[in-house]
Amino acid sequence: MTLEAVLLDAGGVLVNPNWVRVGDALARHGVDVDPARLAAAEPLAKRELDTPERVRATNDRTRGWKYFNLVLTHAGIPLSTATDTALAELAEYHRLHNLWESVPEEVPRALAALKQMGLPLAVASNANGTVRAKLARLGLVDWFDLVIDSQELGVEKPAPAFFAFALERLGVRAGATLHVGDFFHIDVVGARAAGLHAWLLDSAGLYADHDCPRFPTLSAVVEAVRI
Repeated sequence: MTLEAVLLDAGGVLVNPNWVRVGDALARHGVDVDPARLAAAEPLAKRELDTPERVRATNDRTRGWKYFNLVLTHAGIPLSTATDTALAELAEYHRLHNLWESVPEEVPRALAALKQMGLPLAVASNANGTVRAKLARLGLVDWFDLVIDSQELGVEKPAPAFFAFALERLGVRAGATLHVGDFFHIDVVGARAAGLHAWLLDSAGLYADHDCPRFPTLSAVVEAVRI
């Protein structure tokens, strides 16, 4: 596979929710939970959301509420008025600043390696209009030639038009472009429908029954691209 560009999802690939901030918000309302427990529950919640039916019936905003409630459920935390209040506070923080603000240690090194290969990089994210500012705040934005935020674009993945916009802006061919994301029915299905190669970041190994290349980390993706 000869590549002309790489598209990367933001949440779940470049950045993760700040589970310490989530745990602190819950604690303020009397719900004590270890942030590591929330992080461990997250892949299970994401996998439960990642079905054709749920993706068709929701959008990025409404999936966010379901996602956090599912994280709490998989972490063994009963849903209550207290959890609802804490999540409402977090939703406001996310609206202003973006809660996906935890950068895995591997990410800067992986981005540097991709750039050293001479590949244009783009962020391709279903988001709330704050992705560019968030990446700048986290010191990541300068790695990218293009940042696509679905709220700004007016189109969400898995719509092929989302990916077509990226191809046009980068001036690359669909068949020579790779998209890496963490939702099969949003990232892989959408990218393939637009003619791109699509790989799945499957950190917990929950997608063994899905027909696509799967990788546990972004560093593993980089090594596969290098080959």
